[in-house]
Amino acid sequence: MIDLHYWTTPNGHKITIYLEEVGLPYRILPVNISKGDQFKPEFLAIAPNNRIPAIVDHEPSGGGAPISLFESGAILLYLAEKTGKLIPQDERGRAEALQWLFWQMAGLGPMAGQNGHFNHAAPEKIPYAISRYERETARLFAVLDKRLQDRDFVAGGGRGEYSIADIASYPWTKNYVRLNQKIEDFPNLQRWQRAIAARGATERAYALVETINPSKAAAPLTEEERQLLYGQDASTVKRRS
Repeated sequence: MIDLHYWTTPNGHKITIYLEEVGLPYRILPVNISKGDQFKPEFLAIAPNNRIPAIVDHEPSGGGAPISLFESGAILLYLAEKTGKLIPQDERGRAEALQWLFWQMAGLGPMAGQNGHFNHAAPEKIPYAISRYERETARLFAVLDKRLQDRDFVAGGGRGEYSIADIASYPWTKNYVRLNQKIEDFPNLQRWQRAIAARGATERAYALVETINPSKAAAPLTEEERQLLYGQDASTVKRRS
């Protein structure tokens, strides 16, 4: 059994998509990041960076005590190695999958995240910041689009094979409207998105949103929510140690 500490964010969706794809039994422990659940001692014990997602694997492949992990990329790689699924088994394919996984973790996720922040969460509109992150998001979308011009999936031989490299990037491209991107400018990426969206595991993963964090009309962040999500510094970590 996998305990998944989760909220309905792109990084959280990565793990539910993977678990639904491979059929590992798991239970969700919601971490409402707008209410401060990420600062609870029991969560910090397994996720000292106070960010979701995190997992506890109660049945590690090698036996012994449960294994806990935080960071979505590390979790995807751990689960892929545990199951042997959704990661190419040949050396070249594996190297490709890992480089695109790290590309998402280091580039697409952080840049799209800043795009969303300055467009929708910042207390003031800063034109330079908005333009900077929108343009960088577009550049990264173009990189992915070019990669997919002659292949179905990001990594693997031939036309590629569906893997953790695709699962990592998909949730960060799905909300392209919120990121002020025109998906028709990236036709290969759009085709790839549609293929992943149509998978049963993807549909089941996103259906969890309505159970855990039902959709509601967008509302401005309260000051308390803004502080919980974006108002942290070194003192936050020291105070909650």
